[in-house]
Amino acid sequence: MSPVGVCCLLFITVSVCFWVPADCYADGKVTKVCGSMEPHHGVPGQTTQSPFQLVTNASTFSPTDQIQVILSGRSYFEGFLLQARDAANQRSVSTVGTFTLTNPKRTQLLACNKHQGSAVSHTSNARQTEVVVIWNAPADAPRQVQFFVSVVAHYKTFWVKLPGPIIYQHGVTPHPTQSDTTPPPVQTTTPSILPEPLTSVGCGTSKSCLLDPPGCNPKEDPHCLFLSMTTDGPDTTSVIFELSGPAKGYIAFALSWDTWMGNDDVYMCVKYGESISVSAAFFSGRTHPEDETQSGLSSVSWRLADGAIQCRFSRPVKLTNQEPARFALDQEYYLFLANGHARNGVIWKHSRQPLISTQKKCITGPPEVLRSSRGPMIMKMHGALMLLAWMLTGSVGTFIASFYKPDWPNQTLLGQKVWFQVHRALMMLTVTLTIGAFCLPFFYRKGWSKHAGVHPYLGCCVLALSLIQPIMAMIRPSPDSHRRFIFNWAHWGLGSLTEIMAVAAMFLGMRQSSLLLPQPWATYVLIGYVTWLASFRFLLLMDKYHCIKRSVLGSDDTEGILPDQSERGSKKSFIKSLLLAVLALGNTGFLIALLFSIADI
Repeated sequence: MSPVGVCCLLFITVSVCFWVPADCYADGKVTKVCGSMEPHHGVPGQTTQSPFQLVTNASTFSPTDQIQVILSGRSYFEGFLLQARDAANQRSVSTVGTFTLTNPKRTQLLACNKHQGSAVSHTSNARQTEVVVIWNAPADAPRQVQFFVSVVAHYKTFWVKLPGPIIYQHGVTPHPTQSDTTPPPVQTTTPSILPEPLTSVGCGTSKSCLLDPPGCNPKEDPHCLFLSMTTDGPDTTSVIFELSGPAKGYIAFALSWDTWMGNDDVYMCVKYGESISVSAAFFSGRTHPEDETQSGLSSVSWRLADGAIQCRFSRPVKLTNQEPARFALDQEYYLFLANGHARNGVIWKHSRQPLISTQKKCITGPPEVLRSSRGPMIMKMHGALMLLAWMLTGSVGTFIASFYKPDWPNQTLLGQKVWFQVHRALMMLTVTLTIGAFCLPFFYRKGWSKHAGVHPYLGCCVLALSLIQPIMAMIRPSPDSHRRFIFNWAHWGLGSLTEIMAVAAMFLGMRQSSLLLPQPWATYVLIGYVTWLASFRFLLLMDKYHCIKRSVLGSDDTEGILPDQSERGSKKSFIKSLLLAVLALGNTGFLIALLFSIADI
């Protein structure tokens, strides 16, 4: 690649990595909209049912009391504005009382109506699922107080002035109000209790199954994620589904036309108190479920015991036209299986990547045990290419430049010294692998990932520094220049910093939800690799130091009694070359171990 091309690529990379679109009120300083509570995002607020709820820990209060207020959601939100107002005067924009923060890093107090602490908002657009604050009732509080909140899920997706609970002063008779919380779906069938735990016996012979880990049995292991599908009756008019998973809150599966969440037919078993609510829903995107219903489900039964949620229900292969969101079961779909937390019957976003079948499955097709993976292939390729670049080619390339110049001083290859040609080839291969791996998550996420923490920023820095290195090499001064030492130190320093950041990115990358490697095994493997690398670097540094020391302290008096220098140098060079081979083999071993773990998720 020409110097101009490399410079252009570097500019584009740095621009993509560090450009962040400017959001209105990303810092939560929204005092100017205290009255309307409406974000100025250029689009109207949502009119659909909100996935967020506002609750208090008390329904009555006395002046100077402190009431806990909780804003939570089924999905993440990026911003909010919370106020308390006089419930009897709906037209008033005056706030009532003040708030006390429980998490000053994520929330801040505002001065609405020039009254400090009368409202609460976010401090950044960092995503969160719950906010807890304390409302302080004033001495002159009105007889009834209502909380209101505006919530921003994404920049163009927000709800304005959602009404929250009304609390009353002691002795005031409450007026009937409509609850703002979302109740569980109405049961259209009477569910029963499963007489015994579900089992994986029959998987592949009488029913199709999706299991994680492979071969597990939900009857014996409460952590076994289990989905089975059995054709009910000789005419194949309905399908019996069975679900089992840890009793965190819910377990759900989805029928999808592709391996990307969105426009999916979803079925959920959700823990609600000491019972299970079984329902169907539709996911239009990576948001909360829509149109929850039990319509079309029959023979519903469930079990909540031994640390597991289990449910069974039947569904017709084809439903009437009144259920357009339900998919026909005689078609082929990818199957998603996920579990996560729920609160008061409301599901929260799963913390792990869903288990996804590797191939489409006809629900009414012959029984089989489905193969599945939590890691999308494109993300597996990202991880494999990055590990190859920085555990093998980049690592060996830096060792050759740092420690093997004196061992091949005169050997040349294509007009250049051997060590330089090998170093340059390995490092250019490292840069090429890094560029290829860097692009893959953007294709997968269709943009920047907001949930990956520091990992993508480290990846951007690694790529930027990797591109700077060959540019520096192309404009380096000649070996006899008095400024050559500046290049040597800068090249070494940037190279060392890049390698350190790459290793840090690897540690963080193996904990990403889209490529979650088995823990703590994968972390121990990477720690072993770092220890292995540090040991060789220490050994070769000691050798290099002693060589320098001998060359400085050597004298003519000792030359006569020492063995032949060329013979000793040749033997030492052979030993160092052998050490390089051992280093490369060891690195390859650690690399293969991690590649196998990537392939297995």
